[in-house]
Amino acid sequence: MNPVKVGILGLGTVGCGTVNVLLRNMEEISRRAGRSIEISHAVVRDLEVKRDCPLETIKLDTEPMALVNLPEVQIVVELIGGTGLAYEGVKQAIKNRKHVITANKALIALHGNELFKLAQENGVIIAFEAAVGGGIPIIKSVREGLSANRIQWLAGIINGTTNFILTEMKEKGRDFSAVLAEAQELGYAEADPTFDIEGVDAAHKLTILASIAFGIPLQFNKVFTEGISTIEQLDVLYATELGYNIKHLGIARRARKGIELRVHPTLIPKARLIANVNGVMNAALVMADALGPTLYYGAGAGAEATASAVVADIIDVVRTMTVDPDNRVPHLAFQPDSIVDLPILAMDEIETSYYLRASVIDKPGVLAQITSILAEHNISIEAFTQKDSRRMDKDDVHVVILTHKIREANMNKSIAKIENLPEVNGKLVKIRMEHLNR
Repeated sequence: MNPVKVGILGLGTVGCGTVNVLLRNMEEISRRAGRSIEISHAVVRDLEVKRDCPLETIKLDTEPMALVNLPEVQIVVELIGGTGLAYEGVKQAIKNRKHVITANKALIALHGNELFKLAQENGVIIAFEAAVGGGIPIIKSVREGLSANRIQWLAGIINGTTNFILTEMKEKGRDFSAVLAEAQELGYAEADPTFDIEGVDAAHKLTILASIAFGIPLQFNKVFTEGISTIEQLDVLYATELGYNIKHLGIARRARKGIELRVHPTLIPKARLIANVNGVMNAALVMADALGPTLYYGAGAGAEATASAVVADIIDVVRTMTVDPDNRVPHLAFQPDSIVDLPILAMDEIETSYYLRASVIDKPGVLAQITSILAEHNISIEAFTQKDSRRMDKDDVHVVILTHKIREANMNKSIAKIENLPEVNGKLVKIRMEHLNR
């Protein structure tokens, strides 16, 4: 049987990693796929650039559309990134009835609904395991391994840059800006780190996970997104003293009135395994009704870690190339005509617990005023403590409060009242809390 020919759009870090993994493990991969696989063509920006993978058997070009139009290429691997040229190339590949594999979370989150419909019409597969969690097989686990379950919620550390920054702030007592600069020097963060530190990258990934978990359309524009740029080292310290770690989480949860989709810094009890996922590592905690909680942990980026997922997708596609398209595993886990457009809840409707920190004048009665306002809005206090401000030029103290679950709208109303007290200096710090125990 002739080998399956693969064309790669982009031979950067992940592209070369894919070539290296496929060549190194070729015998094992062929045994698993049932056919040999050959990377026959690749597209690069500059033909003269030296690359970290052997290219002797690969025909190089600079035109993506030329590759996707080649009759002999059966699978197109898109590793360009972004939603411009990558979108056009993938769309044309599908129209040419070629299977597509991508590591592009933005492409799937923003254009997946359209592309999956087009793929179904043309009888081809779009595989995207590497789009979420790097090499962690979280897509396959939720889509196939947990297919007997009703997923109740999932929570993930799905951006290595933010996890590295928060880990350094906790373990070494460093400020956000200093750690961000180091992350950029180490290559963990881009020169413009906005997509990472403001939560956009994690929101792309959460969009995909939620769609697979709950059988809803991809709806990136409805994800509440909050980054970590406002997290102060002081709050990391106070959270640790209270028995919590701060992590940047993507959370998707079934609720009575719809689906929660939110990305934000979160206090998690230190006893939870996911609270101890450090550095650039990723993890996803999934709660299913039959199995209960399962944790998926591993490298969320890197050449060979991501290539592991890309090559696994290639193997899956090759295995199913002779299968009737109507009997393949659905792209988003549920049959296309069973996708349900459940409402996505506004943040004001979300119920969660909170960490609050207020800088107040050190005098009697202030704490009583604050707790009175919280009580007016039915907010129950789990714990509170008073700390020196650690600022020599201010005669004030920090009041730190942990609350029980309450609607975000009620919390925001109470915060506005508290901030209007003359004894309160500046804005309150608000960080959401999740116990992740049920």
